[in-house]
Amino acid sequence: MNETDVEKGSVLRKEAIETHRRLLDAAEELFAAKGLDGTSIRDITTKAKRNQASINYFFGNKQELYEELFRQRLREMRDSRLKAIKAVSGGKTKPTLEKLLHAYAEDFLEPFSDPRRSQRFMQLLFREMAEQRLPKNMFLDELAAPTLTAMEEAITVLCPNLNKHDSLMSVLSLTGQLVHIMQVRVLFEGAQGHSIASIDIDDAIEHIVKFSAGGIRTLAERT
Repeated sequence: MNETDVEKGSVLRKEAIETHRRLLDAAEELFAAKGLDGTSIRDITTKAKRNQASINYFFGNKQELYEELFRQRLREMRDSRLKAIKAVSGGKTKPTLEKLLHAYAEDFLEPFSDPRRSQRFMQLLFREMAEQRLPKNMFLDELAAPTLTAMEEAITVLCPNLNKHDSLMSVLSLTGQLVHIMQVRVLFEGAQGHSIASIDIDDAIEHIVKFSAGGIRTLAERT
């Protein structure tokens, strides 16, 4: 293989990566707005400015594209959260419960700091919860189980007296608070006349961390 062939191969790989990304981005926006059934392959390829054969080449069909979109987004969130947890647990400074909870909360809400992006992904999640077109265990296997397990283990190290059940429930409680803040931000985006419509993410994180840390320590003391 000569230098020209190598260069051509590199260009083709870049074009393939770009096409794959454009198809996923276009599909995410359209699925969020119109749902799986309401979106055609032609809609996706037109928006992505790619030919219809590209769907078959990269994904096989529309359903598999839908699943791959969720799988990739969930893995992105999983890897980012695991990295945040590890950074606290294995960092140079002494880990504390507050640092761990803050790192998890901050990373959890970071993808939703962009209102347009957060609204689109929330619409997609709401549609999926209503229509249930994904494999049953995808959310659990790709996101929930790995991050919950990592948080449970990290909390147990910092609060060794906390039993396994209370550790799990504490992480679920923390996650539930963060999901609620995320939903409120999307639901009341642009509204005026009430403080809840302009809730600050940093303030919300500080409150959730204090509230959760206090509750976890209380549970640990009772064990």
